[in-house]
Amino acid sequence: MSWYRNTVWFVKGLREYTRGGYESASKHFNPADVEVDVRGRSFLVTGSNSGIGKATAKEIARRGGTVHLVCRNKERAQVAQKEIATETGNQNIFLHIVDISNPKEVWKFAEKFRNEHKLNVLINNAGCMVNSRELTEDGLEKNFATNTLGTYILTTALLPLLEKEADARVITVSSGGMLVQKLNISDLQSEKGTFDGTMVYAQNKRQQVVLTEQWAKAHRNIHFSVMHPGWADTPAVRSSMPDFYEKMKNSLRTEAQGADTVVWLAVSAEATKLPSGLFFQDRQPVAIHLPLANTHSPPEDEEKLMEVLEELSQKFRSSSPG
Repeated sequence: MSWYRNTVWFVKGLREYTRGGYESASKHFNPADVEVDVRGRSFLVTGSNSGIGKATAKEIARRGGTVHLVCRNKERAQVAQKEIATETGNQNIFLHIVDISNPKEVWKFAEKFRNEHKLNVLINNAGCMVNSRELTEDGLEKNFATNTLGTYILTTALLPLLEKEADARVITVSSGGMLVQKLNISDLQSEKGTFDGTMVYAQNKRQQVVLTEQWAKAHRNIHFSVMHPGWADTPAVRSSMPDFYEKMKNSLRTEAQGADTVVWLAVSAEATKLPSGLFFQDRQPVAIHLPLANTHSPPEDEEKLMEVLEELSQKFRSSSPG
């Protein structure tokens, strides 16, 4: 059935995920939803030195929010920090250098951040698509370490901080690619079979959808959401999917269009009127399974994912300094 899932997803993508899809959907947006002042609220955005992360951080900064940029590359991050502050006139833009693929580093950062700052909204945007099987210094497959375990640890570690605030939110940037994957808990680090970076990424993005649903059940006073930004023209797409980029470059969304739903989920009052744990595209909740695609998982598999990630994350916590 994988050929069917891939074909349906691509056809759906050509119709909905491109710039034309955004332009069509945006005719129904209410501009007032995001015309808000968020001064006094604190936002943390991972992977925010470029692409959708930077576009999101910039829009939040325009609305007066305190923005914490969490980035891996110090030089690029400093350029982004200066650009955001200059363009928005908001000086409350703070920079933290963290490699989300390094679980010890994520724990160390989160525990320090928890002691020094408040947090209203966490935006898990950092991600990677490595097209050959690479291991981190901890022996973790790099896509899984970044997209799934890093997201899990950062969110878990910051939940106590979010629990203290009114209208706390967690938004995770996923992908429509997850529609072609069924949760596979038997091979989380892609050790079996032929390695396909695109499908590994899609599997990680399915895992993020499951994480969001599970967190929403467990933490009722935080609003969780996960979203697909559409197909946007970002540095990550150009470097990780060059063939796709060449084929689709004239139809891709801008970074700001890709970030629009993230911003809406982060700042609008309308977003939290909808149930926690949903998957969004263009400011609307959408299905997490394609018809006839056979991507549903039994509840025990979803619970098992949480157990495995908790056990793995704690191994790195115990060995982290402090």
